[in-house]
Amino acid sequence: MTSLVSSTTGALAGTTALPGDKSISHRSLLLGALAVGETVVHGLLEGEDVLNTVEAIRKLGAQAERDEAGVWHIHGVGIGGLREPDQVIDYGNSGTGARLLLGVLAGHPITAFITGDASLCSRPMNRVAGPLSDFGARFVTREGGRLPLAVTGATDPMPITYRLPVASAQVKSAVLLAGLNAPGFTTVIEPEPTRDHTELMLRHFGAEIDISDGDDGAAHIRLTGQPELSGQRVVVPGDPSSAAFPAVAAAISAGSDITLMRIGMNPRRTGLFETLLEMGANIERLNERTEAGEPVADLRIRGGRLNGVEVPPERAPRMIDEYPVLAMAASVAAGDTVMRGVKELRVKESDRLAAVAQGLSACGVSVEEGEDYLIVHGNAGPAPGGGTVATDLDHRIAMSFLVLGAASEKSVTVDDAGPIDTSFPGFVDLMNGLGASIGAGNR
Repeated sequence: MTSLVSSTTGALAGTTALPGDKSISHRSLLLGALAVGETVVHGLLEGEDVLNTVEAIRKLGAQAERDEAGVWHIHGVGIGGLREPDQVIDYGNSGTGARLLLGVLAGHPITAFITGDASLCSRPMNRVAGPLSDFGARFVTREGGRLPLAVTGATDPMPITYRLPVASAQVKSAVLLAGLNAPGFTTVIEPEPTRDHTELMLRHFGAEIDISDGDDGAAHIRLTGQPELSGQRVVVPGDPSSAAFPAVAAAISAGSDITLMRIGMNPRRTGLFETLLEMGANIERLNERTEAGEPVADLRIRGGRLNGVEVPPERAPRMIDEYPVLAMAASVAAGDTVMRGVKELRVKESDRLAAVAQGLSACGVSVEEGEDYLIVHGNAGPAPGGGTVATDLDHRIAMSFLVLGAASEKSVTVDDAGPIDTSFPGFVDLMNGLGASIGAGNR
């Protein structure tokens, strides 16, 4: 394990670009593998999670190569053309990648074995295995629906209509990807809106997707099966979930003034920025435009005083990954910040609700944790700090508390920073380049 220590240095300043969006990177590779012809991807996130998807599609028969300019070229095999892999597919720490791939595999008559690291092997897969079984796929899992697992895709996949019991872009996406090789219409009924990167990218590759409002108030997302997807050019915007860390670090450090370039501004991903604005943060969108169907902007963030707020529970699907770093902003705000409807955090890479509560307590911040809520009692200024935080193999917990250290009276230590590279390679260098002070701790 490699520990890191984050210490306050005052204001942050500078302009920087962020790694590519992880959600879009995964999807560009998977759809590129299912398309006919060449897909060219600019700005692909080259973290461990996404590189595991590169290895997965190679094992399934697609070609994926990076040129000297850092551009990726994927030569797909067409829907239905995947080959049975000779080796186990290891997804490391990536729950998103594993669940999306299960959707792809469910519609192909091949058998594959999927595993991951200790964290991923502790996370449930039943929420995707259930609806994917309705297509005709078969799963053999460990107790509790956990990895490692074996999946045999349907020989003759049948389209389904599936109503999401909980808001989950991963489950929605898995069902739509499985429906690509089924005849007729596959429909996902979505009572609460979640990330729509899959729908946007399916359209970009040539699939027919119809979205309508049902009489029940839910969105009905209908995919026409067995399309011929064509290779496309994809420009991956900067990941708003990654942008959350330098954005919060600047917002909670007085005098800071940073600009983050080319950040994806999909409305279903901007819940954190809306919440920070409600807390009084100074955030400007500059040079707004659209790239490959996704809204993009440069973000200027200046430091200042924040106030506690109550975050609407219905906002959770649009910022579920950002609650840990929001809790860091809440710890230096004036008043209480109340986050409800966040039980999904308990089944991420770690139990993030528990990890955040324990870490904040170790850093002298008063916090209340419930099964489905977190209340942070703000310090109206720098947090005491001084704690050592257990990251539980969770990259977002590690990065969040390194952000807190930038605005704490005493340094904050995270016990294991290794998982950060799964989603944000170069995080420490980027933060230090803006003026943070993050360095190696004791091993």
